[in-house]
Amino acid sequence: MKLETPRLLLQSLTANDWPLFLRLYQEPRVIRYIADPMTESEIRARFEVRLPAWDKHSERWLCLVIKEKASGKALGITGFRPEWLPFQQAEVGFGSLPEGQGKGYGQESLLAVLDFAFNACGFHKMNATVTEGNIASRRLLESCGFRLEGTLRDNYRLAGQWCNDWQLGLLAAEFATQRR
Repeated sequence: MKLETPRLLLQSLTANDWPLFLRLYQEPRVIRYIADPMTESEIRARFEVRLPAWDKHSERWLCLVIKEKASGKALGITGFRPEWLPFQQAEVGFGSLPEGQGKGYGQESLLAVLDFAFNACGFHKMNATVTEGNIASRRLLESCGFRLEGTLRDNYRLAGQWCNDWQLGLLAAEFATQRR
């Protein structure tokens, strides 16, 4: 699978993308709001489940590598995990290496993923769960039209501490309206 934006190529994760995936999960600035540090074998297990062929009825992540067109450099990953039945919803996710941050690539890639999810796949709603305090991810989602739907208290554990999660959502009709 391949999506294209003016500056980026988004391509399905392959076995050759292991170094990027490993680096993302070992980079403290990327992983600090996602998960506690993991062993290489734990990271490898997460990687392996994202490799099989994807379709919107699966419960596996669509995992796309974000590559800068000009340089060909892989900058991160993005995608979504379908929950097709019964309500045609999916959870979006993304992670970017520090050198890919602050350039608008997150918004550009997320808008392409949302366009694919809503217009090519027919999803009704996209959801996102963001650990409270991860202002950059929340702002990125809001810049693409997501709205805060609530706070889930003590919903996740990081570094031995309970954390709240922000729950955000975007409806297909809202996305269509904002893209006009």
